[in-house]
Amino acid sequence: MSKATNAALFAAIIAAAPAAYAQTRTVPETRVAVTTHTMIQPDEVRASKLIGASVYDVQNRNIGSVKDVVLNRSGTVDAVVVDVGSFLGMGGKYVAIPLSDIKTDNNRLTLDRSKEQLQQMAKYELENPNTGAGTSPSPATGGTLGR
Repeated sequence: MSKATNAALFAAIIAAAPAAYAQTRTVPETRVAVTTHTMIQPDEVRASKLIGASVYDVQNRNIGSVKDVVLNRSGTVDAVVVDVGSFLGMGGKYVAIPLSDIKTDNNRLTLDRSKEQLQQMAKYELENPNTGAGTSPSPATGGTLGR
């Protein structure tokens, strides 16, 4: 065979089976959080300070406390769970509030709803007995969401 025939044959083989030579990723892609600042900003709240914090209405009355923060698979906050109506941990219920409804005012969490309005809301279950959601412990060394 001539060099031109060999080159044409090689080009035909390469063109006919490009997928066979494609590389596949064996290591998951690492995602790095990109931030534009190096310290907490005035409009930000740390989750560790949010959980357990008292929630006040616009008349400055204590209407409950934050029990938990629920994240979705992408890592964004789906709901802030507020414990409403309990006295010494008894007799209350949990309700889910959108994070956007909770405002920070002078290092306090405020909500434009009364305690009575929150008590009328549907009860929020932190654990789903049908699916097991909410029952698994956090990984000991951290973990990833949605993988």
